[in-house]
Amino acid sequence: MHTIYLIIVFLLLTSSLKAQHIDTDTLHSDESFEHTEVKRIAGDSLSTSFIIWVKKEVRSHKHEQHSESIFVLEGTAEMTLGKEVLIISPGDYVFIPRNTYHSVLVKQGVLKVLSIQSPHFDGADRVWEK
Repeated sequence: MHTIYLIIVFLLLTSSLKAQHIDTDTLHSDESFEHTEVKRIAGDSLSTSFIIWVKKEVRSHKHEQHSESIFVLEGTAEMTLGKEVLIISPGDYVFIPRNTYHSVLVKQGVLKVLSIQSPHFDGADRVWEK
């Protein structure tokens, strides 16, 4: 019986999955947001992808159960990753292992990034640094 249940769950999860193509240049923010705007663009049980816009900063936080990959699309920012400080700009890729504190301070323009969280991300494991 357990096997049948697992097969049904697998079929339900995978039946709604489909390949996607998204031109990130066509994704725009509302622009009226105050600090950050997040748009989920894809996901399954293994990962979730977002486009994130940041006007000012993102406070230091970590994800207890998730790694995060960031690809910078627009803007320039100072990113603190653990104890390392980086300047990130379009074309840069940053991998953030789980349980690693990270923050962003925008230096020029609005920062626009593609963020891929793995496994599936619902925001529940975000821990803000005190």
